[in-house]
Order: sequence, then structure tokens, then C-alpha cells
Amino acid sequence: MKLLKLSIAKSWLALLGLAFLVSCSDAPKKIAFSGSTMGTTYSVTLFTKDPRYNESEIKRKVDIVLERVNAQMSTYDPDSELSKFNQFESTEPVVISRDLERVIKRALEIAEQTDGALDVTVGPLVNLWGFGPKAKPNNQPSGSELEAAQQRTGYEKLRVKNHQLIKDVPNMYIDLSTIAKGYGVDRVAHLLDQLKIQQYLVEIGGEVIAKGGKPNELPWRLAVERPVSTERAVQRVVEFKDGALATSGDYRNFFEENGRRYSHIIDPATGFPITHNLVSASVYTEDTMSADAYATALLVMGTDKARSFAQKHNLAVMLIYKTEDGFDEYISDAFKPLLTEQE
Repeated sequence: MKLLKLSIAKSWLALLGLAFLVSCSDAPKKIAFSGSTMGTTYSVTLFTKDPRYNESEIKRKVDIVLERVNAQMSTYDPDSELSKFNQFESTEPVVISRDLERVIKRALEIAEQTDGALDVTVGPLVNLWGFGPKAKPNNQPSGSELEAAQQRTGYEKLRVKNHQLIKDVPNMYIDLSTIAKGYGVDRVAHLLDQLKIQQYLVEIGGEVIAKGGKPNELPWRLAVERPVSTERAVQRVVEFKDGALATSGDYRNFFEENGRRYSHIIDPATGFPITHNLVSASVYTEDTMSADAYATALLVMGTDKARSFAQKHNLAVMLIYKTEDGFDEYISDAFKPLLTEQE
């Protein structure tokens, strides 16, 4: 009888231990880490119940993904796939990777949709104004320099066909800085999806994608920065469980000469940095690559054209523009649900 009682007691203890483990497993653990990529920083926050995953292992996988994107699309790496294409001064077709093909195809689609406001062939102009891999110029480029650079640009002179990239101008120079960060975010998200992680937030240089919200059905909360260069301040707080958000602004990367500020955002139509009153454009879409590209295109357009474009295409956007009294906003109907209750 004593043996029977002892056996029963052990069974109850085993059941209690199992119940404890099940209870603990119901609470997902938080994993968060950051690193450097594409000339900026990245961060990943996720929640998972899978005991197999730890910070170092997931970070290792993320770094591999980002290193691959950088090796394909960086203009700062002379050995990247894109750099080698830029160095290839010929109009002969070049076979490219599926990743590079996907990004350039999407860039050309949005270029067509925005009448060239987004143009990844403006690399010569970006470099001429000193916002590429080369140093800033000492003076504003001359008219002849700008004209020569513009002859090498034009998205309509670039095509993808049969997994090959073709340029009509031998010395054309492609710059994917307006879309590659967003694509990098999407690739990391794809990795986490493959790992069956259902709740995450991925950010590269301010471009963000989220999935599943946080535990207890809470949304992710993000700050949209106030467009001033003298401080770090919050303009608006948004929240959502799923989706991508990208912001483009002219208030961080610029230089000044003779009292005039020159933004890194180049207008392909003029060859000059933008000078209008639109200083920040935030776009919410399903994928970060598109959000990244649209944000730049809207910033190039200026307030009125960007507003009309957002309305025509039912795009979720927030535009911040300068006024005589400071800043004002345009928030599209599709963007308003993202604003927090406090807003």
C-alpha cells in the first residue's frame, strides 16, 4: 500500500510539473537585438514561444540575410552586384540575381506610376551633389556638369527582360538607396516568417515592418519624427499590428553653401535638390520596399502633387510641410486609423 501511495504521489508531482511547464510556455519570450547594415543601423524585436530560438542564433541568420542584400545592392561596395553593373560600360544585357531583378522591377513600376518622381538612375546626380559614395563637392555643380550628368539618367533608359538588366546608356549609374533599405526589411521579415515567428518588428534606418502585434493583442507603437535637424522630437505616434511604414525627409542629410541648404533628395526633372516646402513624407503599405520608394517619390513631388497622388491611389500617407508659422500636416483618410487615441 505504501508503494502505491508513493507511486500516486509521484504521478501527481509529474502532472503538476507538466502543468507548470505548459503555463510557462504560454508566455512568449521577448528577443531583441540590433546591428549595422547599409551604412545605418537595424533593430529586430520579436516574441516567440519556441524554446529553440535565442538571440544569437536569430541575429546570425538576420546578419546573413542583410549581408546578402548589401552584397547585391550597395553602391558603397565596389564589388557588389550593382556596383559591377554600374562599372560595366556597355549596353549589352547582364544577367542579374532574382533579388536585384525584383527590386529594380518594382522601382521601375513606381517610376512609371509617379511620372519619374522616383528614378533610380539619378545616381550620377546624387554623386555630383556629393550624396553618394564620394565626398561632398566644395561648390555647387556647374551647368555643364549637371547637363552631362542628366544625359546619363532616365528610368525609361533602363529595362529588365528575361532576368537580364539592360541600360541604353553605357555609363548609366543605378542608385537603389531609395528602395534597398525597404527591401532589406522585407527580406528579414521573410526570414522570420520562415522561422514561424508570428510577432515581430523589424527596422532598418527608420523603415519598419510589423507583424502580429505584441502579446495581449497590443499593437506596435512607433514615433514619426518631427522634421527638424536641431533635435530629436516626436511629431506623431502611430500604432498598428501589421504593415510597413517608411518616412523620407530632407532635414537630416544635407549641406549648406552661401546660406542655402542643399538636400540629398534630388528632383530628376531639374537635376537639383528639392526646394519646395514639403519636408517629410510617411507612407504605410503592406511591404516596406514599396513604402520606402513611395515616400521618396512623394517628397520629390512636393505637397500639392503628393497630396493629389495619395488621394488618387488611396495611399496611406502623412505629409509634413513648412509654413510661415512652422509646420502643418496633411493626413490621408487611409492613414488616420494609424494615429493613437491621444492624437
